[in-house]
Amino acid sequence: MDLFCLEESLPSVVQEGKMYAATLTLLSVYFFSELILCIPPVGLQPEQVHISYPGILGSMMVTWTTFNRTDSVVEYNLWGAKLFELQETGSSTPFVDDGTEKRKLYIHRVMLNGLKSGATYVYHCGSEDGWSDMFAFSALKEGSDWSPRFAIFGDLGNENPQSLSRLQKETQQGMYDAILHVGDFAYDMEEDNARIGDEFMRQIESIAAYVPYMTCPGNHEQAYNFSNYKNRFSMPGDTEGLWYSWNIGPAHIISFSTEVYFYVDYGVDLIFKQYEWLKKDLEEANRPQNRKIRPWIITMGHRPMYCSNNDEDDCTKFESFVRLGRNDTKAPAPGLEKLFYIYGVDLEIWAHEHSYERLWPVYEFKVFNGSEEYPYINPKAPVHIITGSAGCREKHDGFIPEPRNWSAYRNNDYGYTRMQIVNGTHIYMEQVSDDQSGRVIDSIWLVKDYHDASAWL
Repeated sequence: MDLFCLEESLPSVVQEGKMYAATLTLLSVYFFSELILCIPPVGLQPEQVHISYPGILGSMMVTWTTFNRTDSVVEYNLWGAKLFELQETGSSTPFVDDGTEKRKLYIHRVMLNGLKSGATYVYHCGSEDGWSDMFAFSALKEGSDWSPRFAIFGDLGNENPQSLSRLQKETQQGMYDAILHVGDFAYDMEEDNARIGDEFMRQIESIAAYVPYMTCPGNHEQAYNFSNYKNRFSMPGDTEGLWYSWNIGPAHIISFSTEVYFYVDYGVDLIFKQYEWLKKDLEEANRPQNRKIRPWIITMGHRPMYCSNNDEDDCTKFESFVRLGRNDTKAPAPGLEKLFYIYGVDLEIWAHEHSYERLWPVYEFKVFNGSEEYPYINPKAPVHIITGSAGCREKHDGFIPEPRNWSAYRNNDYGYTRMQIVNGTHIYMEQVSDDQSGRVIDSIWLVKDYHDASAWL
């Protein structure tokens, strides 16, 4: 309503100059109603703050969202120093969701450089139009002579996010150096014109604004060619987070997309591009000077090669696409099991199944334990862990009655995995049950004196 029309709209008693107090009240009601109904929200306030490690020593990437264009600034300083004396600027990228409303978001990214190894920093992000809450993070330590700690999970949704509160508390207690989210976010980020994605990113801010939140894509991100995943997260490399690698402590971690094997309409060439990238990355990681510094090679991908669940997923089939590849493409598409075996991958982390399963060391469906008494001491094949039970609207996935001979332990409590890479020879892993108030229901020590392909001999 135009302000010039207010006089015509008001009751006649007002026009005649009567009931002065009523006039002021009515004017206020009309005026503020028009403000509320007709003027869109400004949308300059930063939200959905999260950090990630960009793979460059002494750096951290800060990412957040606004709903209108504004500057991209992070103010920060060392813990205990004067707040916000340091400043870095970045840029924002418009992201238009492909839903019916074509909602536009602005994704802001600012790289912090020159951070001191292991030092804690306090920061906020935004601009003079609005600032986020204040958060803190610790820069990753340099070198390989330290013991990084992780929380690992997949398949966490907005609805029924069973493990979230425990992860929030443990993160803010300083229990983790990084988070590995092994695909499937929000359920699903594109729903309700990407508002579900907004809500999920707000939900994980209490974790992801404090420690690097490292990701890989899952099947629930596939809408519009994974556009919500590609735009909302900031991973190392130049593949929009589909595949990348990074170093932390004595480990080289490789994140990749199992989804290239299933959504071939987005380009069957992606299978071959990723495979060649993986081969090159593994070759580099296996150079003697590199493997000596970072002996552990760990992979994370969403859909497992093996599982003993009672659904019809790829991992329940002998002819798994992820494991063996596809023969129905113009040129046969290679799988990943042999590649990872040849290059001595030590540990393979998966999700997708809404359960937890630990496998014996396995290759080509055969068990290669280190020994009968100590299966995870110098095993002769990679170890697989499936951890997709963080909690989502699809609830649990059940198991077949009798486990396969390569299945060591399985449980479908809601929960997540903790991992500590203690040193170059020892990794400790444990599974936390949220259903049982945080009780550790499974644990292993993976011990390896040798790490390249010769370890299998």
